[in-house]
Amino acid sequence: MTTIEASAVIRTAATVPRLGTIVGVWAHPDDEAYLSAGVLAAAAAAGQRVVVVTATRGEHGTDDPVRHPPEHLAQVRALEIVDSLAALHPSIEHRFLGRGCCHLDGALRPDPGTETIDELAGVLAEVAPDTVLTFGPDGITGHSDHRAVSAWVDHAVGRLARAPRVLHAAVTAEWVARFAEFVEPMDDSDDAFAPCPAEELVVDLELDGELLDRKVAALRAQVTQTAGLEAAAGPAQYRESVAGEYFRWAATTGAGS
Repeated sequence: MTTIEASAVIRTAATVPRLGTIVGVWAHPDDEAYLSAGVLAAAAAAGQRVVVVTATRGEHGTDDPVRHPPEHLAQVRALEIVDSLAALHPSIEHRFLGRGCCHLDGALRPDPGTETIDELAGVLAEVAPDTVLTFGPDGITGHSDHRAVSAWVDHAVGRLARAPRVLHAAVTAEWVARFAEFVEPMDDSDDAFAPCPAEELVVDLELDGELLDRKVAALRAQVTQTAGLEAAAGPAQYRESVAGEYFRWAATTGAGS
């Protein structure tokens, strides 16, 4: 496993390869883009293997279910994430969880049963990542699906003979002060958008230039989820709001691992 020392916070694209092989485990298409697109693109460009795993098709991710009925939206979002990841780098791999059936958007539970955990543990064992990127217990926005996926990763990693480092997506106090108004907390969570102290970050990456261009292109590829927000914020502020990517150590791993 590649090593990250406590003092060596990842702040530039050039230092992203320290994360080694990456698997991102997320609840819905677009989670990976908002929270980690720059990290994924930089890692893939450096020749690292990058695999994104998504639990649901995000079929309820709309305020207009008449225009976007669940079955149709699931199909659209499954295509959108392919285009989105291709905009970051052609080598990035993608997998949906769910053998023979789909996990339902909005219905994920922290203990999904043996089959789901076996499947996720199998992906992790096959890829053998150095680093897993996922949600922390707060789920960033407090969304119950996000919280559930965090627990799935804990269960799956616990089954591995060789455990990767696990990093949890975070936000900073500065980000919250400037941009949290654009994203509503989910599920009446008291800890949604709880800022991470700067000293706890292992990834504190502010994107710019071509890397940020790639991230914005990837987000725009998931048009059913991003067009409305970009229109509301305006292109310039939207671009600025997605430039930061932040991760902290999971409680089960630590600096120097």
